[in-house]
Amino acid sequence: MKLNIRLVEIIGLTLLLGSCATVKLTDGGSKIRVLAPSEVSSCRLLGQTNTSVTATALGVPRPEETIGNELATIASNSASNMGGDTIVPFTVITEGQQVFQVYKCVNPDG
Repeated sequence: MKLNIRLVEIIGLTLLLGSCATVKLTDGGSKIRVLAPSEVSSCRLLGQTNTSVTATALGVPRPEETIGNELATIASNSASNMGGDTIVPFTVITEGQQVFQVYKCVNPDG
């Protein structure tokens, strides 16, 4: 009986660790700034990006800070692909999802 419980614990831990995918920041994404709406008045809005990550792992809520960091990383990578240099959170995080606006602030008319 103890062996079965231990086996279930090992399998559960393996699944939990396996479900935690790491979001990687690209080279372009590493150059993206995260600013507040009040800081982008002289920037050109390029559009928005919808980001999403898993909010729970095996029914357990993931830390909000981790989710927020992963969403910002995904948004930064996306902004780089869009030709932007800045992102601004447009919505709050809800169930692992967040919308960011993408801006071009450095030489916005060029």
